[in-house]
Amino acid sequence: MDKLFTKRAFPTTTTMRPPVLIPSLCAAMILCALSAHQGRAATGGEPAAVGQVDVAPCLAATSADDVEKATSACADVIDNEKTGKPDLVKALVARGALLALHDQIDRAIADYSRALLLDPSLADVFNARGELWLKKGDRPKAVQDFGAALRINPNHGKARANHKAMAQELERLGAQMAIAGKPSFNCARARRAVEKAICGSPELADLDREIFAANARVLREARSPVEAKTLQREQDDFIARRNTEFGRAGYDLKKAMKDRLQRLNGVDGY
Repeated sequence: MDKLFTKRAFPTTTTMRPPVLIPSLCAAMILCALSAHQGRAATGGEPAAVGQVDVAPCLAATSADDVEKATSACADVIDNEKTGKPDLVKALVARGALLALHDQIDRAIADYSRALLLDPSLADVFNARGELWLKKGDRPKAVQDFGAALRINPNHGKARANHKAMAQELERLGAQMAIAGKPSFNCARARRAVEKAICGSPELADLDREIFAANARVLREARSPVEAKTLQREQDDFIARRNTEFGRAGYDLKKAMKDRLQRLNGVDGY
């Protein structure tokens, strides 16, 4: 198992159900051991002992962050067909949390997903899986899991914060997509050949918009009106050269725009 990098808290329970996994409590407190029972042998009347699956070692090892012991102890529970559903869910959630702590994201998601198939009422696990989806860069699945957690428990504070943050991020990305490929000026009014070339190229249009935004920023951050006037004169000179030299042999519009953007972003240490 991978080496530990950054630890995160195990999912905590905020629903009315008993806690699934609370690292601050002894594993014995969340253990729901199977009741001892006996069966009859298929041939004869003598009672035969039925094996009991003990989830306690798995929970204890994961709570103690003992990777070596947890690997074996949790597998003994999860891979045993005699394991009851409640203990199987506990073992999956516990192992999933440990895997997440060690950045085994795909394996952690697999354990959480299996646990949710068995018990889809676990708001904490939905939230925890959503955070893992976010780590993988899958925003839609992250939002879906945060929303599922909130449907189960509308008062789940962490899921609510995660869902809000993701909604704002998706809104921001949507706004960026809405202006992607559009320059800083209205293409319907483009008259110059260079302006039409910019409107006809999404890459050049994005560069134009970034140059416009960067120039506005450096003007806002100018230390004096005189400095602001000097900076604007540089921008005006760039536009004038662009308009005049476009179409001439040797003039590279994209390179000129990239150089201007780099110049603007180099102002004041940007």
